[in-house]
Amino acid sequence: MAERMTYGGHARAVLGLGLPLIGGHLAQLAIGMTDTVMMGWYGVPELAALTLAGSLFFTLFLFGSGFAWAIMPMVATFAARGETVQVRRATRMALWLSILYFVVMMPLLWWSGPLLELLGQTPELSALAQTYLRIAGFGMLPALGVMVMKNYLAGLEHTRVVLWVTVAAAVGNVAMNYALVFGNWGAPELGIAGAAIASVFVQLVSMALIVAYALRVLPEHALFQRFWRPDWEMFGQVFRLGWPIGLTTLAEVALFAGASVLMGMLGTVPLAAHGIVIQVATATFMIQMGLSNAATVRAGNALGRGDARHMLDGARVVMVMGAVGVAVSIALFVLAPELVIGLFVDPDDPQRAAIIAVGRQLMLIAALFQLADAVQVLHLGLLRGLHDTRVPMIVAAFAYWGVGMPAAAGLMWLGWGGVGVWLGLTFGLTVAAVALGVRFWRHGAAMVVSPR
Repeated sequence: MAERMTYGGHARAVLGLGLPLIGGHLAQLAIGMTDTVMMGWYGVPELAALTLAGSLFFTLFLFGSGFAWAIMPMVATFAARGETVQVRRATRMALWLSILYFVVMMPLLWWSGPLLELLGQTPELSALAQTYLRIAGFGMLPALGVMVMKNYLAGLEHTRVVLWVTVAAAVGNVAMNYALVFGNWGAPELGIAGAAIASVFVQLVSMALIVAYALRVLPEHALFQRFWRPDWEMFGQVFRLGWPIGLTTLAEVALFAGASVLMGMLGTVPLAAHGIVIQVATATFMIQMGLSNAATVRAGNALGRGDARHMLDGARVVMVMGAVGVAVSIALFVLAPELVIGLFVDPDDPQRAAIIAVGRQLMLIAALFQLADAVQVLHLGLLRGLHDTRVPMIVAAFAYWGVGMPAAAGLMWLGWGGVGVWLGLTFGLTVAAVALGVRFWRHGAAMVVSPR
């Protein structure tokens, strides 16, 4: 029997995996924020179109990323068993699924203008958004490929390269936007089309970098040797594990989109305050997301070895580390809400005081929200490591849309305003956290001992 790892050993292993992943998530977040800021400097119509187009692109991309997320636990499990061929098979079929998904989705992006008009957008705004999506849509293929390769490498505990490739992409995105959006450094001024070209270029370069790393450092996997040969058995395995992850992610994204719609019904000030608090909460949530990814790899590794004790000890360490991250976030939200919100509002804006007042209330609710969100995403990560995705998908969808959204809408209409919307979201996430926690702590060890 293998020697039992100490809790300190687990903590070092989780940090070694998790810190680069946290940094990578923050760098990815910075890419989106950079696009928004630069397009805001360029023009208001272009900013509105980018926001609209980006929401559609991001929603479709997240759903398709479920196949990429699926291989992180699969690769971790196969690697623990020494099954190199299985690692190659799973990664290849995740790339196949990503290519097929891109082929299906590209027509939707190409003819997105009429679709956006059907959804109530103006012809001018829809045309601008379509201009962006017809170019940026081609970037979905390398973007999905990058996601597959990142999760493949993370499953093998090569997380530092994931960080550096994402940081390089963030820096490159700033430079390309500066040149192509505004016409600097001798480049043509292309506006929103320039932002789309920059996005495609950055994704292509990221894909080239991460593939080059994999081929150099892990040549034994021979990922692209006879790549064209189908492997329908593994194709089915990746598909069955991946589509519930995609739907779970989509349900959560849609929940927050729905919350934004509710806040918009309350007026410009509440919506502005909501947008600021969501951005801050998303940034702090990246800590939990990185830890969740590390938990997926560690649990998948334990599954491969059939070591339930190792998995449960590691899970305890991850939960404690998540609690520390939550404590830091809560301290920020409770002790310095005005300072944080003030960073996002022009000092001369006549509505600054009103936005800060509403935002301060939302930040207090966000402190509770952070705890529930952390617990649910950490348990999602642990369960994914055990290749358990369908039941968590059902649990999450019910919690988000059967509890969270009805509670948010109900409390808002009862006169609780923005605070009610955020309390409703917190209720939904709490239900998810409790249900997912119960599933993991009651059944997790059995999944390792008797994997399905």
